[in-house]
Amino acid sequence: MTITLIFLACIMVTVIGWLLRQTLNTQPWVSNEIDDAVSGKSLDTNSKAVGLATFLAVATSLFGLFISAYTLRMKMPDWNPLAEPDLLWINTGALVLASIAFQWTRGAAVKNNDNSVRIGLAISGALSVLFLGGQLLAWYQLQAVGDTMARNPANAFFYLLTAVHGLHMLGGLWVWARSAIKVWTGAPSEAVRVSVELCTVYWHFLLLVWAILFGMLLST
Repeated sequence: MTITLIFLACIMVTVIGWLLRQTLNTQPWVSNEIDDAVSGKSLDTNSKAVGLATFLAVATSLFGLFISAYTLRMKMPDWNPLAEPDLLWINTGALVLASIAFQWTRGAAVKNNDNSVRIGLAISGALSVLFLGGQLLAWYQLQAVGDTMARNPANAFFYLLTAVHGLHMLGGLWVWARSAIKVWTGAPSEAVRVSVELCTVYWHFLLLVWAILFGMLLST
C-alpha cells in the first residue's frame, strides 16, 4: 500500500509541477498584442491550468483513499480474490493508445495544424469511448458468471474502482466533446489549443491511475 500511495504522490507532484510551470511562464501583465492584454486571454489560460491542477490533486487524494480502503479490507477473512476478465488487457491497450493520440494531437495543436487536430481528436475520443465500452462489457462478463457486486467484497471494490475511474473519464470526454465540436464546425486549432493541452495531461493522469488500479487488482 505504501509503495502505491508514494507512486500516486509522485504522479501528482509531476502533473502539478508541469501545470504550475505553464502557469508561471504565463505573464498576464505582458502581452505582444493589445487585444490579448485587454481581453485577459493569458489570465483565462492561467485559471484553467490552476483549475485542472486543483482537480487532479483532489482526484489523487480520492483514489489514494480508495486504495487504502482496498488494502485494509482485503485482509479480512471474507475476502475472496476476483478473477479479472482478460478483456481488461484490451481496454488498457485502448487507453494507452488514447493517451498517445492526445499527445500527438497536442503537438498538432502547437503547430496550428487544423486537419491533424481534427483527426487526432477523433481518434483519441474513439479510443476513449472504446475503453469505457470495454469496461462495461467486462462488468457484463462478470455478472454473466455470477460475480455480482453483492457476492464478495472484492467484487464490490472492483465495480467501485472501475466506476469511479470511468466517471472521471466521462468528465474528460465532456471537455473533449466541446473541443471536437469547435474544430469540426470550422474553428481553428488555436481556439482549442489550451483545452487539448489540458486534456492531454488529464488523459496521461487517467492512464497512470488506471495502471496502478489494474496492477493492484491483478496482484490481489
